[in-house]
Amino acid sequence: MSETSEVMVDVHGVHKSFGPLEVLRGVDLQVRAGEVTVILGPSGSGKSTLLRTINHLEKVSRGWISIDGELIGYRRSEDRRAARRASAEGGGGRRAGKLHELKEKDVLKQRTHIGFVFQNFNLFPHLTVLENLVEAPVSALRRPRREAEETARRLLDRVGLADRADAYPRQLSGGQQQRVAIARALALEPKVLLFDEPTSALDPELVGEVLDVIKDLARTGTTMIVVTHEIGFAREVADTVVFMDGGVVVEQGPPAAVLDDPQQERTRAFLSKVL
Repeated sequence: MSETSEVMVDVHGVHKSFGPLEVLRGVDLQVRAGEVTVILGPSGSGKSTLLRTINHLEKVSRGWISIDGELIGYRRSEDRRAARRASAEGGGGRRAGKLHELKEKDVLKQRTHIGFVFQNFNLFPHLTVLENLVEAPVSALRRPRREAEETARRLLDRVGLADRADAYPRQLSGGQQQRVAIARALALEPKVLLFDEPTSALDPELVGEVLDVIKDLARTGTTMIVVTHEIGFAREVADTVVFMDGGVVVEQGPPAAVLDDPQQERTRAFLSKVL
């Protein structure tokens, strides 16, 4: 991906605490449009919490996140003096002013641009596969049902499940359910897709079918952030590999650099256990 590609996801100085526990301690991350960023790290390093702040499932304690130039979860009030000062310092006026949390309906509207694929699928058990895909486009985006169904069938074909449209989630394997979850996320035509350990709940023989779908998305230029323990997948698909530990980004760079020649001792220690 060219260095001139626009920044799609911008995470700036993000902190997140749960009571006295500080889970994220000043995370900075940029993901360019069309790129795949894979986040690695031990359990408890803040990976999943970071994903949840990106679509405002968790509110940040400090810092801010924007997607395609739009602040997520907040609006910024105009502060002309701060804007002039930031502009004079070469920072532009966009970061000046006080943040105010958006109303829930406005946050929900923003989330339609951010696809989220969860570890445990989170499909609606009482709806068929097709209905799972149609629900959000119709209710959140007000798309005509016929149009939403046509799109849903195309997406099911794309993930290899065109023949399971009328099945219920309980009738599918874990791998099939996760592929439905990916198709459901795509149905909203999001600007970015977030994956939170999408294969960790699957039997080993089902992991490949889900990773193949994600690899196909990468080849078509979908902007993605993937939290995973699948090192081989990271090496093959990622434009950038990020290693997190203790709520901070310890190291990031191209897969070959981070996975084959890590510069930080914490990164080396982690990879020595998983490679």
